[in-house]
Amino acid sequence: MKKYRIQASPFIVPTTDGKLIEEHWGNSTRNSEISIAHMVAPPNWSEPHQTPEFDEFTLIISGKKHFEIDGDSVILEKGQSIMIEKGARVRYSNPFYDPCEYIAICLPAFSMDLVNREMD
Repeated sequence: MKKYRIQASPFIVPTTDGKLIEEHWGNSTRNSEISIAHMVAPPNWSEPHQTPEFDEFTLIISGKKHFEIDGDSVILEKGQSIMIEKGARVRYSNPFYDPCEYIAICLPAFSMDLVNREMD
């Protein structure tokens, strides 16, 4: 038995806000320990505040992304990355003119049961 797996068909997470989410590894591949996703947030995209029960790492490939973390405002650009610890209150957005492409890694894997999104 080979000790590797190649992911050639990531799970496309259905969204209603124009954001592309391609989960390569995570709950869609029966791996609850980690999720790795390729994402593209369109211009003027945002989501509600959340207080996840997982650590999230983000690496910006292109564009810019705005993070509101426990009252701080952070903007990352191409080549920069961030780790946000579980339990932080965070809001992600792309208030800019260009799409933002990035990789997100969550430990344990992202799930709607662990994200704790606030209702607007």
